[in-house]
This record gives sequence, structure tokens and C-alpha cells, in this order.
Amino acid sequence: MNRSEDMKYMRRAIELALKGEGWAHPNPMVGAVIVKDGRVIGEGYHERCGELHAERNAIASLSESAEGATIYVTLEPCCHYGRTPPCTEAIIENRIGRVVIGSRDPNPLVAGKGARILREAGIEVTEDFLKEECDEINPVFFHYITTKTPYVIMKYAMTADGKIATKTGASKWITGEEARLEVQRIRHACMGIMAGIGTVLADDPLLNCRLEGGRHPVRIICDSRLRIPEDSQICRTAEEYETIVACAEIDPAARELAEKKTRLEALGVKVWEMDGTAGVDLAGLMKRLGEAGIDSVLLEGGGTLNESALRAGIVNEIRAFLAPKVFGGTAKSPVDGTGVETPDQAYQFRIAETRRFGEDLMIRLLKT
Repeated sequence: MNRSEDMKYMRRAIELALKGEGWAHPNPMVGAVIVKDGRVIGEGYHERCGELHAERNAIASLSESAEGATIYVTLEPCCHYGRTPPCTEAIIENRIGRVVIGSRDPNPLVAGKGARILREAGIEVTEDFLKEECDEINPVFFHYITTKTPYVIMKYAMTADGKIATKTGASKWITGEEARLEVQRIRHACMGIMAGIGTVLADDPLLNCRLEGGRHPVRIICDSRLRIPEDSQICRTAEEYETIVACAEIDPAARELAEKKTRLEALGVKVWEMDGTAGVDLAGLMKRLGEAGIDSVLLEGGGTLNESALRAGIVNEIRAFLAPKVFGGTAKSPVDGTGVETPDQAYQFRIAETRRFGEDLMIRLLKT
């Protein structure tokens, strides 16, 4: 098969992989296409964590025998028993003759072993095919599997003069409907959504996903002194949407706080006491979230949380939505704090993508 045909089928596998967005977590998004005699005879993707992987779904959809066929898969096939059996076994059992792999799997349980097992079985294996395009599917998985901490996306909407609200604090709406819909897609794609107590007190947000059929992220509130109102939308809906409130360690002598923690837990809120009494250690919180299986967090806080996150070094990506408006004055910017003293001390990112959503512009920045 020539390279242009290989590219066509691998790009179809990428399309399929993206259908798992929001549902495959904390597993990677993976797509697979099986081709025989120039015809697609099976295809599939990893639909949900705990269910069949892409290769097995593609094999389950076969319209005829896969003997001698080529399978295009966006990530190296797994070779270990987890919630599902190894995909390498299924490929070998179905006598597939060639495997074209996009991304290499950094998971130590796979990491080259899948490709080696296939070669040892006499199967032709091509690795790193359209690797860059396939790698772009899974930055979250690659980060999580190697660091055991969530991939963190900071998101904010601002005016052309860098304001996230007017001088009165009004912020609805800076961007238009299309940009706000994209934010809901990002919420669907992330396992967690984080805000600071300042945002909760000012806006009383719900922090759910408003896409029809979308996946609701775990809500994480940074609230060092446990100030969250028990009648807030977050607390009142804690039984419906998984909710974590991270606070500083509660002094046993602080009876009021201990009692409030008990009441919050009765509402369904998980109260996490973090080490230390000064505030919530964001790096420590990321470690604990990773241990809880949360592979990605969307920061939708205000300038205080954003500044703390940058200072803690936990931000992997920024999604800045820029509206063609100017507020002027001394209204808030996306990042508060004292700021750096000289330009060379800036937090460094690179522009990875720009997209239009109606009249607004989304700039996607990746940490360098």
C-alpha cells in the first residue's frame, strides 16, 4: 500500500480516536482502522474507560476475515492485562499481517513491548507513522502517565485590553455564544474543573457541563479557610455532581470549622484537608488528584488562583479567549498578584493554535 493510502487510513483512525474525548479518561483516546485489499473492513475507537480498546472494537466490527489485512492504530497496541485483555493478542489471533502505529505508548507496561511482541509473531510493524498528528490527540494521557499528575489547562476570557470584568465586576458576557459553547466542550473534555473560593463567593457558579449528553467534570474548589456557603450552587448540587473542596489543615481546636466540614460532607461534598495551615498547596493538590485518577483539570478561577497556579508551576496550557472589546480603567486582569519584575522573568509559553469562534479569537498556548 502506498504512503498516501496509509495517510488516508491513519487520518481516519485519528478522526475515530477523537470520538472518545471526554469519555476515555484516564485512558488515551485511540482509533483503529482495518483495511484489506483497499477496503475498510473494520474500524473502532476506545469509547469509554473500562470498555474494549480501539483495536478490539475494530476487530469486533469486521465484515470479513482480517487475515493478511493492515490495521492502522493511533497508539501502540497494549500488551498487558488490565480491565481488558491485550490488543496484541487479538491482532495475532486474527492473523493481521501489518500494523501501522502512530504514537508510541510511554506507559511502562507497554513502551515498545507491544510492537516487539507483534514483530516476534511475524507481523510487519511500522512505527511513528504521522506521529506528530497522533501525538496531538493525547497530551493529557502522555502527561498523566509520565507524571501521575493532571494536565492543567488555564482558561479565561478577556477584552482586547486584557480585562476579565468591568470596573463594577460585571463579566457576563465578554465573549459571544460560539466561544462560550467551546468552553463547554473543554469542560466535557476535562476530568476536573477548578475554581477558587473568590469565584464561588462572587459568581455562585454551577461549574457543570451544559453540552447535551456531555460529561460533567469533577468540581474542585480551592478554599483554604472553608468559607464556601452551604447554600451555594456548588454545595446544593454536590450529590448530583462530584465535588471536592480543598482546604488547609483544620486545627482540632477550631470547632466551627470542624463542624462545617461535617455539614459539608453531609451534603455530599468531599472535603480534602491539605498539609499546612497557610493555604492550599496546589502542587500537593495535583498529586492527590492524580492519585484519585483525575488526569486533567480545567482552571476556571479568577486572577488569584491563576497567579497561584502559574507560581506553583502546574499550568501546562492556556486557552485565552480574546473578545474585540475594550473596557478600560483598572478592572481585573486574568492574572493577579505582584507580577514579575522584568520581562525575562515571564512565565514562558508558545502559541500552538489560534481559532475564531464567531467574533472572538481563541489563542492556545503551551508551556515551553
